[in-house]
Amino acid sequence: MEAIISKELDAIDIQILDILQKGSDISNAEISRIVNLSPPATHARIKRLQNEGYIERQVAILNQEKLGFDLLTFIFISTDIHHADKLEVLEHALEGMSEILECHCLTGEYDYLLKVANKDRKSLENFMRKLNKMGITRIQTSLVLRDIKSSTALPLQL
Repeated sequence: MEAIISKELDAIDIQILDILQKGSDISNAEISRIVNLSPPATHARIKRLQNEGYIERQVAILNQEKLGFDLLTFIFISTDIHHADKLEVLEHALEGMSEILECHCLTGEYDYLLKVANKDRKSLENFMRKLNKMGITRIQTSLVLRDIKSSTALPLQL
């Protein structure tokens, strides 16, 4: 794969980002060893990468099934709302729905794609009722049967 190196990032920055995105629980000392820098220099680079927005946040990725969220769905929605202020209200409402893991504004046949986690069919039904009250004109729901690949890592290989 071709190297992705920005004018602002050098090879060590890219290597640090790649290490962190694959497991942010790795110690600063271990990262320092891998990239062949002192721990203070490594820590300074990580802080700079955070301050410059390359690292948005560090989180734990939870096991949905173990926590009882057995129903993962992708929901395509369309709306007949065309005024910017009303679209802002809709998007703000979507942002506030805890069931929605991801929401993307789309081109094409549908306006938005939602990735939604529900505990069961009943909670999905209740979620769909909430959507129907928001000016949604068209909904297509696809249930996830099994994951083939699920990753948060960008392809930063050098």
